[in-house]
Amino acid sequence: MSDHIPGPVYRLQTPRLVIRCWQPQDATLLQTAVEQSIDHLRPWMPWVHTEPEALQEKINRLRRFRGLFDLGQDFIYGIFNPDETLVLGGTGLHPRAGEGAREIGYWIHQGHLNQGLATEASAALTKVAFEVEQLRRVEIHCDPDNVRSATVPRKLGFAHEATLRQRTPFLDEHPRDRMIWSLLATDYGGSPAALADVKALDVIGRRLL
Repeated sequence: MSDHIPGPVYRLQTPRLVIRCWQPQDATLLQTAVEQSIDHLRPWMPWVHTEPEALQEKINRLRRFRGLFDLGQDFIYGIFNPDETLVLGGTGLHPRAGEGAREIGYWIHQGHLNQGLATEASAALTKVAFEVEQLRRVEIHCDPDNVRSATVPRKLGFAHEATLRQRTPFLDEHPRDRMIWSLLATDYGGSPAALADVKALDVIGRRLL
């Protein structure tokens, strides 16, 4: 019998963060974090333009996130402080990058910027992508004007493949440019992400990393 335990990873622990699958009971914490970060997120995240959102809508949203996670259709995580009393942001390993690949997305609470939290979370998910999911490629996309966001893949050894002009729809505005960063499995071993200190657990708490 094989000892291999397949993903997905439901919970990750890094030196400063807990990154885990959202639960409906996280709705109040998420609502607070988003409402405190609207000004920071509004230029980059189209979904913020529906905020402020009623608590029941947040509950419904997190139920959908959990359902997609359990069905293996999308992997959306909350980023929490170690005792899980604060939402510090959100992230995900999204399958929209195609077969054998994932795209990492992220946002960070306005009060916790410039602390390297997005880099720490992205390094953890990159490690999961290659060492648990056995993927071939991980991508990070960002607006070229979002300087903070672009530093994350650069720090983790991702290659800037291209900047696609007027490629990303954004509300009713003109489409925006999009930077594409990628890291291949063949290059992962020499990247900073491979050195990330991560504990990863499956849905019943078995250790995967």
